[in-house]
Amino acid sequence: MSDPGPAERYARARESAEQNRIHAITAEFAASQEFELDDFQIEGCRALEDGKSVLVAAPTGAGKTIVGEFAIHLAMREPGVKAFYTTPMKALSNQKFRELQQVYGESEVGLLTGDTNINGNARVVVMTTEVLRNMLYADSPALRGLRYVVMDEVHYLADRFRGAVWEEVIIHLPPAVRMISLSATVSNAEEFGDWLDTVRGDTAVIVSEIRPVPLEQHVLVRGDLLPLFDDRAGIATAQVNQELMRIRSFKGNNYENNRRAQSSNSARHGGYQSSRRRTKHGNKPPVRPANVPRMERIDRPEVIALLDRANLLPAIFFIFSRVGCDAAVQQVRRSGLRLTTAEERAEIRATVEERTRALHDEDLAVLGYWDWLSNLERGVASHHAGLLPAFKEVVEDLYRRRLVKVVFATETLALGINMPARTVVLEKLEKFNGEARVAITSGEYTQLTGRAGRRGIDVEGHAVIQWAEGLDPQSVAALASRRTYPLNSSFRPTYNMAVNLIDQFGRPRAREILESSFAQFQADRAVVGLARKVREQEESLAGYKKAMSCDRGDFAEYSGIRRELSDLERTNRKDANASRSTRDARQKQLATLRRRMQRHPCHQCPEREDHARWGERYWRMKRTTDQLRREIDNRTGTVARIFDRVVDVLHTLQYVNIDDEGVVSLTAAGRTMRRIYGERDLLVAESIRQGLWNKLDAPSLAALACSLVYEPRRDESGSGERALPRGAFRVALAETLTLWQELDDLEQDHKLPGSEPPAAGLAQAMYSWARGGMLDRVLSEADMAAGDFVRWSKQTIDLLDQLSLVADAPLATTARKALDAVRRGIVAYGTV
Repeated sequence: MSDPGPAERYARARESAEQNRIHAITAEFAASQEFELDDFQIEGCRALEDGKSVLVAAPTGAGKTIVGEFAIHLAMREPGVKAFYTTPMKALSNQKFRELQQVYGESEVGLLTGDTNINGNARVVVMTTEVLRNMLYADSPALRGLRYVVMDEVHYLADRFRGAVWEEVIIHLPPAVRMISLSATVSNAEEFGDWLDTVRGDTAVIVSEIRPVPLEQHVLVRGDLLPLFDDRAGIATAQVNQELMRIRSFKGNNYENNRRAQSSNSARHGGYQSSRRRTKHGNKPPVRPANVPRMERIDRPEVIALLDRANLLPAIFFIFSRVGCDAAVQQVRRSGLRLTTAEERAEIRATVEERTRALHDEDLAVLGYWDWLSNLERGVASHHAGLLPAFKEVVEDLYRRRLVKVVFATETLALGINMPARTVVLEKLEKFNGEARVAITSGEYTQLTGRAGRRGIDVEGHAVIQWAEGLDPQSVAALASRRTYPLNSSFRPTYNMAVNLIDQFGRPRAREILESSFAQFQADRAVVGLARKVREQEESLAGYKKAMSCDRGDFAEYSGIRRELSDLERTNRKDANASRSTRDARQKQLATLRRRMQRHPCHQCPEREDHARWGERYWRMKRTTDQLRREIDNRTGTVARIFDRVVDVLHTLQYVNIDDEGVVSLTAAGRTMRRIYGERDLLVAESIRQGLWNKLDAPSLAALACSLVYEPRRDESGSGERALPRGAFRVALAETLTLWQELDDLEQDHKLPGSEPPAAGLAQAMYSWARGGMLDRVLSEADMAAGDFVRWSKQTIDLLDQLSLVADAPLATTARKALDAVRRGIVAYGTV
């Protein structure tokens, strides 16, 4: 493409100046930023300035959050106007909270994450999406003055466990609120944008496929970084490097000879290390051609040393296993590799000691603090859900400051945490999904490698795939080239949602609201396609019917008799073991059909068989057309039908009343359920109503609440084969399990999917913790990492908090005591 001429450049400059005049606030905001804003960021800010909502879909690291920050900038320009910034994870909320505090000051920024409440009435509040959903249902006073809501990582609405919350928020936000939806690159962004436009009003859809920092793709074959794509062809053509294809096809006895040849070649050139030149940051690493393949993998310390020599650190190694991440750190430690200077080590130690000062010495020992610190001082760390949240935050901070150079992480790190790397290394292109090893998808590949390349620091990012036997370069190239990540709704009505909707809007309006969900929008879109196909097939059916028309009579009727006869004969042949009475009945039916066929006027037509061929086509297509019509019927109104079944269950259990005119209203129990959130809303509400937990003391109630939120590993018994707390807990658990079975049967009767039974696998450990047990004993009883225990403890706290608010005494009092007993030590510790 040729450069624009002087006239075109002048015209563009005039247009830009005019846009800056019209969108003066955007121009002022852009000028204040550290980097020059990209076109998609400018477009998003201008749309907001024009009073529109926006959906911004762009690659990881492209800078989508700038548009969200501009919305906050707009809010802060007007007295009394508020902005909420929602994220899917508490770690992300904590991170954004700190960032916004630095910009607007501590007094103007708040944080609400369920277990943390800091300055909740501030003009800018960062929160998890669930917190905003609960505020909307409760009609919280904090919503007054709300003008902007940023929904970061909005593609989480595809999450089958939590995704419905995003749709609830989008549907229920007041019409005057402008929404800023920030999403990873999805292949159906326009469809999602169309839905947002339908339910929220004027919404600008802004899609960018451009990474601000280009990504270079490599395959690490022994000590050689070979480009995945042929540079001469360009990535757009996905032309795979032919050297990699030769390596893949290389087999046989010549392998050892070629190894010796390679060794000889290395010796002549002074070895790999001396042939490498250290580069300026961002330049392509020098790559020596691999004339002879060397297939065996090199150890991680060697890979790190190789990247260090090529100036490709800091790096993130994605390993799809927590155990693998920790083992990788120990492997590097045993090798003696050290990536830090004395000054950096001193800074690391000072940071760690400052950030962990509140933890007790005996807990630090249990958590492996000294080994962790020693590894950090080497510039190496792991990052996964099993780590104590405080430890993870320290790793993230040190990595962003480039004090830690290498992190071995599970894929959870790729979900929005701000930890950009110069290089991302994928050791394998498959992971264990809980049942089997499966290949990662192109969407996952894009998300993981999207961490590579730091804006303002790197000229380019680097993705490195380690060679393994069976690796297919063509498949890797396809992963790297495709952008197929569709956003599909996981929305389904819950009991809590139903009572809140009925209470606010009544049943008819509630059904209409649910019909406006993205789930129904997508189903309706699919119905449009199916209906179009039905119309096309109906035209073909009319043509077939015309082609088989007969002057002797109704050939469609005659053809139907023939088809019924043929189907019955086929059934008779297949069902040879039928009873004598069944066979006799069929024979009589066959005889009747044959008589009808022979007596039909079309039977004597000389062109009968020609007409019959068109008749067969007609009936085959009619069968598929009828199937499509049934599918349309099943899809239309699916969400509302599920809502009706939920209401029927609530009516059966007397959470709602339905009068003679069909008007639905809440009972006292239904009003209680409005404030019970979570997967087990019905079980919790019914247990409270029946008083199943009233005799529990605080530690036992903590253990019981934990059993309702805990999700065991696939290899762990759901009922909990480990020791259980004695006394009242066992009675309450048995009664709760019986109740769960009754509710599950009721749900099955109403064609609802039901739920998994409560899992008591963590009950004994939670009981011990709530009684003040030592951390080492509790983690031993739990048989899990500290980070996992903290996560389940915080979910237990959340449920106990709900119980303390909705239940009557004595349960409410006990719930508050249990909450305080669980929230201590590493569970209470937070860096925010």
